[in-house]
Order: sequence, then C-alpha cells, then structure tokens
Amino acid sequence: MSDPEPKLFRPNYKIHLWLIFLLIIFSGSIACSNANVSSSKDTTFRMTIKSEPPTLDASLATDNVSFDLLTNLMEGLTQYNEHLEAIPAIAKRWEFSNDGKTLTFFLRDDVYWTDGKKLTAHDFEYSWKRLLNPATAAEYAYFLFDIENASEYNSGKLKDPDQVGVRATSESVLEVRLNKPVVYFPSITTFMVTFPLRKDIIETHGDHWTDPGHIVSNGPFELEEWQHEYKIILKSNPRYYGSPPGVDRIEAYVVREDTTALTLYETGDLDMVELPPVAIPHFQNSPEYRNVPLLRGYYYGFNTGKAPFNDARVRRALAHAIDRSKIPTILKGGEIPTASWIPKGMFGYNEKAGAGFDPARARELLKQAGYPEGRGFPTVTAVYNSDPVHRLISEFIQDQWKRHLNIQVEFDSQEWKVFLSGLKLDPPPIFRLGWGADFPDPDNFMNLFTSTSGNNHLRWANTKYDELVAEGAAETDPVKRQTIYDEAQSILTLKESPIISLFITTQNLLVKPYVEGLKLNSMELLYLKHVKLKR
Repeated sequence: MSDPEPKLFRPNYKIHLWLIFLLIIFSGSIACSNANVSSSKDTTFRMTIKSEPPTLDASLATDNVSFDLLTNLMEGLTQYNEHLEAIPAIAKRWEFSNDGKTLTFFLRDDVYWTDGKKLTAHDFEYSWKRLLNPATAAEYAYFLFDIENASEYNSGKLKDPDQVGVRATSESVLEVRLNKPVVYFPSITTFMVTFPLRKDIIETHGDHWTDPGHIVSNGPFELEEWQHEYKIILKSNPRYYGSPPGVDRIEAYVVREDTTALTLYETGDLDMVELPPVAIPHFQNSPEYRNVPLLRGYYYGFNTGKAPFNDARVRRALAHAIDRSKIPTILKGGEIPTASWIPKGMFGYNEKAGAGFDPARARELLKQAGYPEGRGFPTVTAVYNSDPVHRLISEFIQDQWKRHLNIQVEFDSQEWKVFLSGLKLDPPPIFRLGWGADFPDPDNFMNLFTSTSGNNHLRWANTKYDELVAEGAAETDPVKRQTIYDEAQSILTLKESPIISLFITTQNLLVKPYVEGLKLNSMELLYLKHVKLKR
C-alpha cells in the first residue's frame, strides 16, 4: 500500500524539545477541534493565518489576513476569474454610458444574506457611502475617489452624502457616476471595501457587528466561530446563490511561527502551509510544492517628517546602498530584486527605474547631507512586523547600511496589530511594508503614495507626482501611459525616494495531494469555495 503522506522531503533542521512538546499539545487541540465541529475530517479544510485579523469590517480592513477571510465570507458586484478578469458576481451585468462616465450595475435577484434577508442595491449604496464618510476614517476611501463628489465628501468639503455619485435606483440597479471614464472600474468592485453592508446590523451592534452571532454575510461561507488569537471557523453558507462550496468548513489557525506551521502540516494537521525560507530548498522537488510569482512589492518606507529623513539626499543614499541582487539567495523563493515600484508582470514595469545599487553615489549623497562617512548620523530605529522573512531582510539591510555607509540602524519587531496601529498614529522613522495588487493595473500601485491615499504612511506629498498618477489613470494610449508612469516612478523611487523598493515577492506553499480545486494566482486571491478534499 502506498504512503499517502510522502516523507522523503522532510527538512533536515532540528526543532527544540520544548517546541515539539508544544506542537503535540497544539496538534492534539486541533484534532479535538476537528472531532467537535465535523463528523468527517474530509469536509474541513485546515490552514493557518499569521496573525489575528485586525477586523472583519470590510470598510476598515487593510491587511492580507482580513482580506483572505472576507473574500470567502463576502462577495461584491464582480469577482476575478482564473485570468484575473473581472466577471459577474452579485452583478449579473453592467453597462457604461456612451461618454463612459456613468456605469450601471444590474444585480441578481437571488442573493440573500445569511439571516435570510434579500440583498439589494441599497446595501451597496450604504456600504460605499459609509466607506467615504470621514467619520469612518477608512484608509481605503480613496479607492472610490473616481466617483463624482466622493473625494469632496470624504475630505469634509461636501456634507451631503446624497451628492455622491452612487445611488440605488431600484432594489436591483446601482448607478455610479464617475468624474472621468474609468475602464477598469469593474475590477475595483472585486475588492473587499466595495462589498455590500447591512445598515441595520451595523447600527444595532455598533463596533461588535462583526462578532459571531451578529455578523451577516453573502458569500460562500459564514462565520461560525472566532476564538481570538487561536482560530477562526467558517462554515458553508446554505443560502449562497452559487454552487455550494466543496468543503463544509474552513478552520484557520493563528500560527505565527512558520516552522511550527510546517511541522503541523507534516503531522497531518494542516492541508496547506506557507514555507519558511530555510525550508524551501528541502521541498522544491516535492510534488506538494507550489511556487507562484506575485504582483506584490516589498519596500522600506521613510517617515519624511522625521529628521534626518526629511532630507531626500539621506533617503536616496540609503536606497543606493543596498545590493538587492543578494535577496533571492537569502530568501530562496525565487524573489525578483527590483528598485522599481510597479511590479514585473504588470503594465508600467520598468526594470531600469529606481535607485539601483551604487555605494559610491550613496556615500557622496550622505556626505552632501552632512554625514561624511556616516559621522554624526543619529541613532534611528526601523520597525517591521514579526515574521521570519522580515527578520532576515532587516538583518541584511542593517548589514548593507553599516557596510556601505558606516551607519548603524537598529531594528525592532512588533506584533501585526501593534505595528499597524503605530503606522496610523505616528509612523516610525523607517518601516517595512508590502503591497499586493488589489486590481491588476499600475494605478493601484502608484495611487498608494498620492497625498490623498489613506495607505500613504510616509508623511510625503508631491504635487507633480499626484498629477502624473491622475494623468496615468486617464490615459488610454499605452505608449503615453508608459512615459507617464516612468516619470512618476522616477520621482517616487529615485529623485525623492520616500520608499526603497526591494523585491517582488513569490508565494511558496505546500498543499496536500488530496486538495483539489485550489487555484493559486499572482494576486494571492484565496477563493476557497472551489476547494474539494479527496483522500
């Protein structure tokens, strides 16, 4: 009889005895949990998440963990197919007006919330205006700024939400008036911040409306259980309008250590796991190994309001002092080093953009800024959220700046929610962040650092950059559009350098051979409704 769990590819590094003891306990708790929630293990897909989701409020979520869960709890007007094309979801079709400035969505009439109430176009109107309401303080509000009067309402210049260009003309028709033609707008409506919301639920339960027992959703799964800092369980939604999901439940366990998650995968307690860099070489020949290049950039950002990073010469010096070509050797996952911000695989990518490795130029810029050979450079701390990959990169960056500029930068790791809170309140002098495509267009990457973006934590604003990004979003000629983005990237990654783009990330996973229907893609969209388990 063949062995259904291959053991030929086990990593050859050791795990401390205390960790093994903890894993036995944790593994046992997972097994007991499985026995309690389902009669058959085959009906439950088990995975990990790296942190407690900060929120399941679609208007306020900004991170991957929340997005992965919301993508399976909720659906919007559109969703992506395997080619990353926007296709109908809650909207059965849509029409642009002749001038391209009015977009009308026609909704399905068979979509219901998990409490049995029918979903209508009014739920979308409420959700979008709530996102734009300045009182919501949503970082993603700028996502809808192409809508007529959306920016004005969000900034407080306009007080009447009825003047915003979105309205339900009936229970099944949503009309959207745009400032200018935006051909990719149906892609925007795939994203979580545009998902519908129930006004009565939010007003009844306030900040606790996302708790189990309160939350209502319209996607293939619904929230069954949320044990904070331990696990989240989603169960199949019997009222889902589409085909029933292939599994009864999804169990997502909060496991912060990749090596712990890998051991749980090998003991049969997980069906999918992300590989830590140290383990990738041991599994690259395994039939369970999956590697996917992503439309996701990895960067270090500066708080340009804090000295010495209020001087562009200092920022450029630190950018030029990093030999990015060494990163794939460190992470071992096929990462693509780049000083460009628009990722490879997306229109607008320019491999020559950005402050490339030039240590002599870096030292000269630092000298011009008043720190010859690093003398007098103040003590600063760079912050990253706790993760083995981020730790490896921080150690590499620290060494590069010491080696090429003779400056010492300290690094501090923080738990994800603490890290996010700090970025919102008072960003550290240097911080690590990444950005994955919310829709496959360069505007999604370039708009991130405009002065009106709620996700711009740099305390940096550049009028010319803002103008170029707006111009690029409206330009239909690809040659002219490329020229616009080349100029904008030059400002962002070379002349001003409020960020240091480092590399384009990849996804490295192990997936059990009995898992079917899990389609991985360059946007990390985790559609679990297609997954089936066949042992």
